Amino acid sequence: MPEPCKIKELKGKTYRCYFELTLSVIGGKWKPIILNHLALEQIMRFGELTRSIPEITQRMLTKQLRELEADGLVHREVYREVPPRVEYSLTALGYTIIPILQHMRQWGVDYEKHLGGEGLFEDEGFECAEPPELLAL
Repeated sequence: MPEPCKIKELKGKTYRCYFELTLSVIGGKWKPIILNHLALEQIMRFGELTRSIPEITQRMLTKQLRELEADGLVHREVYREVPPRVEYSLTALGYTIIPILQHMRQWGVDYEKHLGGEGLFEDEGFECAEPPELLAL
């Protein structure tokens, strides 16, 4: 039997393994969906994200965007205009998570077939632009 995972601390938070670390960044109901929309559109304003994900509250969207920005996956650009304009986009690090999301989507497609479903969602796939450069992790 394997030994239990040792708890490690990183930037004031504790983790038992890399899965836990990864899920702390991209886990939850909304973060993968937000990342998906930003990958597809490249740059989005808050209102566009709200319209793209109508089930999310403005408060939750704000919270999730702040967390993604703090974790370095999303860039927030504030323009000093009247009225103020704020745009969100993926960082180079944010783009590195897209292949994981593509695999998650494909698993969902395969699982739907396992359950006997027939194309519940009509999307054509997960398309996204390549980042200008990828950060070395």
